[in-house]
Formats: sequence, C-alpha cells, structure tokens
Amino acid sequence: MNIQNSIEQKLAEHFEPAFLEVTNESSQHNVPMGSETHFKVVLVSPQFDGERLLNRHRAVNSVLREEIENHIHALALHTYTGSEWESLYGDIPSSPLCMGGSARKAS
Repeated sequence: MNIQNSIEQKLAEHFEPAFLEVTNESSQHNVPMGSETHFKVVLVSPQFDGERLLNRHRAVNSVLREEIENHIHALALHTYTGSEWESLYGDIPSSPLCMGGSARKAS
C-alpha cells in the first residue's frame, strides 16, 4: 500500500469524515519523481466539534504516527467541523454519482 492510500484509509477509519481529501504535494518540492513525502490533508469530521485546532492536529498526528515518523517529511493539515466548513465554503461536497462501473454500457 502506498503512503497516500495508508493516510486516506487511517483517517477515514478513525474520523469517519464528512469530507476527506489527501493530496500528494511532493512534486512541488525538490524530491525524486514519484516521492510520497509532502502531503496536504483537508478533513471535515464531527469528532472536531468543540475541539481546539491544536487538539485536532494532535489527533491526526497520533493516527498518522507511523507515517510521520518513517515516511512523511511535511504534512499540512486543514481540519474543520461541519459548520466551520459550511460557513467558509458552503455545503460539504457530495461524492459523485456512480456510473455503474463495469456494468455501464457503452454508448
């Protein structure tokens, strides 16, 4: 499993997010092609309700301890409650509708 997938899986399982976006920003830095060392995480979770920003970041860092200690050089965290996200950006984006996968008929 690559680092990005590991981050996504751990955060999804632990925080049950309303929205999660993990972006590998390594290509914007002086690292070899294909590196997974610099990430940005946008995470909207009901678990952040009533929590200070510092506590949210500590919680994410705790869940990603192994990745931070062994693989990640930089991790930008953007953590929000549902109401914070909605006041800043509007509705939490919905997942796209399923197109039927392999059952989809060619036009």
